[in-house]
Amino acid sequence: MSDTAATLLIVDDETHVRKLLQILLQNQGYQTQTASSGEEALAMIAQQPPDLILLDIMMPGMDGYEVARHLKTDKATSNIPIIMLSALGEHSARISGLEAGAEDFLSKPVESAELWLRVRNLLRLKAFGDYLKSHSLMLEEQLQQRTIDLERFRSAMDASGDAIFLVNRSSMQLIEFNRRACQVLGYTPEELLRMTPADLGDQTIEELKGLYDQIIAGTGPNEPAESRIRCKDGSYLEVEVHRQAYKTGDDWIIVGIARDITQRKENDQRMLQMAHYDTLTGLPNRNLFFTTLEMGLTQAVLSDWQLAVVTVDLDDFNNVNETWGHLLGDQMLAELAQRLTGCLNVSDTLGRLHGDEFALILMLRQGQADPLQTVERIREVLRLPFQLDGQDTSMTASIGISLYPNDAADAQSLIKQANTARHRAKKIGRDTYRFYTAQMNVEASARQEMENALREAVQQQAFELFYQPKIDLEDGAVCGLEALLRWPRPGQANVSPAVFVPILESMGLITEVGNWVITRVCQKMAEWQRAGQGPLQVAVNVSGQQIIEGDLIASIRQALIDNQIEPRWLEIELTESSLMENTAHTIASLQTLKQLGVKVSIDDFGTGYSSLAYLRRFPIDKLKIDIAFIREVTSNPQDAAIARTIIELAHSLDLQVIAEGVETPEQLAFLTENGCDQVQGYLFSRPLPVPELEVFLREQQAST
Repeated sequence: MSDTAATLLIVDDETHVRKLLQILLQNQGYQTQTASSGEEALAMIAQQPPDLILLDIMMPGMDGYEVARHLKTDKATSNIPIIMLSALGEHSARISGLEAGAEDFLSKPVESAELWLRVRNLLRLKAFGDYLKSHSLMLEEQLQQRTIDLERFRSAMDASGDAIFLVNRSSMQLIEFNRRACQVLGYTPEELLRMTPADLGDQTIEELKGLYDQIIAGTGPNEPAESRIRCKDGSYLEVEVHRQAYKTGDDWIIVGIARDITQRKENDQRMLQMAHYDTLTGLPNRNLFFTTLEMGLTQAVLSDWQLAVVTVDLDDFNNVNETWGHLLGDQMLAELAQRLTGCLNVSDTLGRLHGDEFALILMLRQGQADPLQTVERIREVLRLPFQLDGQDTSMTASIGISLYPNDAADAQSLIKQANTARHRAKKIGRDTYRFYTAQMNVEASARQEMENALREAVQQQAFELFYQPKIDLEDGAVCGLEALLRWPRPGQANVSPAVFVPILESMGLITEVGNWVITRVCQKMAEWQRAGQGPLQVAVNVSGQQIIEGDLIASIRQALIDNQIEPRWLEIELTESSLMENTAHTIASLQTLKQLGVKVSIDDFGTGYSSLAYLRRFPIDKLKIDIAFIREVTSNPQDAAIARTIIELAHSLDLQVIAEGVETPEQLAFLTENGCDQVQGYLFSRPLPVPELEVFLREQQAST
């Protein structure tokens, strides 16, 4: 039976799954039939049995398990291989499928290469089994005689191109083998006669005894099993082994037929590589990329995800080939492939479509960041120069992005639209990207403009610090300050920190800016102390990235030493969510800061992981009640209850409490009555630039 002439029956109640499997299998030359239910499938099989069945488990009416059991109990159809298909990933589903008689199991969505290989292998095993049936008839006629004519049997075995071994079940010794066995393994006949089958493979004698007893009882495997045989020189031979048991007198003989599949496996792998992968970069080629995209779209439909197609084309790559030659041009493309691979998330795919054109499939799960993060990583790695013949060569790329389901629902259209967006980007200029959707282009352009401005601001340290006073409710005096980052842009509207700080984080620049803030705060604290305006405790907001990716402790320690500031006058504020990132490392870092004497507070408390179990693990000094609960604390009973609970919780843990966003006397009265320690807000002062703050502090000192 030829693999590619085989007829395959696809049984699934979902139309798009049947259609997708038809496309994948017809591309490999198979004939396909489809059925939308178990009942329809049984009727079709009774009329014309297929060579293999792809059978969905979960179907209305007769499910896949029942269909498989019906087929395997009927002698006319019991030899048809079945591959169960299911979106269920549970182990129990696989066990139930195998118990029903299925030969194999695939999880939906099916990966194309795995589907092709499993179908091919099952068809090949069926063909090999048919061969063995006819081959075994001759062996059985001779082995079932009470006295075996070994010379006649040896002649029959020696005519085979496969290695054949006869094992006595009682003694577990090799009692006969053909000439081919000695040739492929390198042993002499005398050496083989002194060996057991365990000496030739990876299974122990006890494991082989159990296997042989299953074969004798009729419960062992019926299909050839891939294995390997140890040769005399210590190497291993990859084989397919089929075993059958024959009774001779009061004993049993196990006949093993081992077929060398080394060349076949090498050819299969080479053909698979050549058919689906680019020879220069090793990446999926256009055909495999297109197939993978179709499978990705199926996954996106089933999981309600988004998907992005990103095409990347080097700017002026022809000049590289003309200047340096195609050999070095290929070297650049191979290195580019490695760089792009490093930009991927685990579920993403990268392929080479043509020349210097690459494409990516980005699976965007619910809540996952948009594709711009990956696009920015690509632009960053491209800015690093390529080494060509010992010289640095800089390159940029034009990038196009299309989205499912916003722009299209099929693979061909998504690739076409991403290319359209890339052509638009190339017309605009070098080193840029465009979305296919017009509105997203507007947003992307604004984002890119802001990123460029922020990158320049970081380089020039063009930020400013404002300070908001904190008031002690016990005596009404200023007890500290909070440093707040501002980004002045001459001639343009101010940008809120709530907008530009997350962008700094996404660009990987927040650690650099955060270190600048810590240094400037310590410098200003030293100036105030020398001028007699202190000491005052100053709080600095710290991003989780500064703890995880940057050396926050070293930065703080150096700033304190350089400016001769006692650590107790510096307080760092972290949000609850940032505390939960890389928890073990965060706890260790905060404990180190605590040992230095730096104070630690949790900002926006009540909006994130408000768990007592977590709260007790972190070495903190203060909780800050989020402004969301203060805004309506006098009019919303729920907000009032939350505020009271936070104050009581903090005091029970011997922590201080500060409330932010206090704007009315009524809010102040509530917080005072319920024992809050400190407050800040517009009722006392808005965040002030340094000159105005210093006037405010002098007025406060004069009034006390």
